[in-house]
Amino acid sequence: MSLKISKSDKKFMDLAISLAEDRVGLTGSNPSVGCVIVNKSQIISVGQTGIGGTPHAETVAIKSAKKEDLRGSSMYVTLEPCNHYGRTPPCTKQIIKNKIGKVFFGVNDVDIRTSGKTTKILNNFNIKVKNNVQTKKILNLYKSYFFLKKHDHPFVTGKIACTKDYYIKTNRKYISNPHSLNFSHLLRYKNQGILVSSKTVNSDNPQLNCRLNGLIKYSPTRFVLDKNLDISLKSKLVKNSKKIKTFIFYNKSNSKLKKLKKMGIKLVYTNLTQNNNLDLIHVLKKIKKLNVYYLLVEGGIELTNYFIQKKLFNEFFLLKSKKNINNKKKFIKYKFENRILNIFSNKETINTYLGEDKIIKYF
Repeated sequence: MSLKISKSDKKFMDLAISLAEDRVGLTGSNPSVGCVIVNKSQIISVGQTGIGGTPHAETVAIKSAKKEDLRGSSMYVTLEPCNHYGRTPPCTKQIIKNKIGKVFFGVNDVDIRTSGKTTKILNNFNIKVKNNVQTKKILNLYKSYFFLKKHDHPFVTGKIACTKDYYIKTNRKYISNPHSLNFSHLLRYKNQGILVSSKTVNSDNPQLNCRLNGLIKYSPTRFVLDKNLDISLKSKLVKNSKKIKTFIFYNKSNSKLKKLKKMGIKLVYTNLTQNNNLDLIHVLKKIKKLNVYYLLVEGGIELTNYFIQKKLFNEFFLLKSKKNINNKKKFIKYKFENRILNIFSNKETINTYLGEDKIIKYF
């Protein structure tokens, strides 16, 4: 029961892709899926995966439509609809029950419980199915989901800000303009966790929360690398640790240990590598076990450089200011683009409207 793909089919799938893109990083271990239901060339409902991973996009779209409009309709969904029981019933069951006539989906799920099985199930109920619709766009959409299915640590995004001439860190509070700062907070919203070193906490005293209007409740869980428990007890991060989950990975204890615990911080003992550093691979595995699947690294040069050397970034954002720096005493020059391009084969400037700052994505 193969279907041909028309221009309209591609447009409806593009809309489903946009819906899915909006929730990437916000759906936990589940993929972010977009769904569009069409009847007689008219969109009758749309859906996207709920924050946290449920409900599924297909269920949202079906419940948003009138039952009489669903009969014989066409569903466009970015990923193969699930056909197994998990936290929710199978989406195929809802599709069959509501007598949807055609299903177009992007690519097969990599979850072995579903992968490649949906088409046969739906065909058995005379529902026509076409997969591999807008495949290139959808494979890019699900690169993080596919990565998470294969690896035991999170999908890691790096971010650092620099001046136009590649100087980092300043006695001024910020290098970037307000638009780029908002983008930084958007990254915090889109990631479940954020990782820094205690050196960054002590020098910058950051809050590491999301301060976009209405989104502070989605601030990421905070993780600090602090081998010797050098973190300042007066830092903002420590003081508000009861409001936002905060973990410290350490190796050597001192008198701060009990005080930090009383202040609400979770402390995780971590072994050292042969180079006398905290074992970052162990740290990343532990973070994923805490159900943090998308991690933002906002460290300084040392931490960023280490992640680059070990090729632990899955994507990287460089926030490049329009300004050069005259007084360079409190700056460090770090022209690391060549190192980043050793990891990533692609880069793009993703903004053309945020003042004169540039945001460059490497992937």
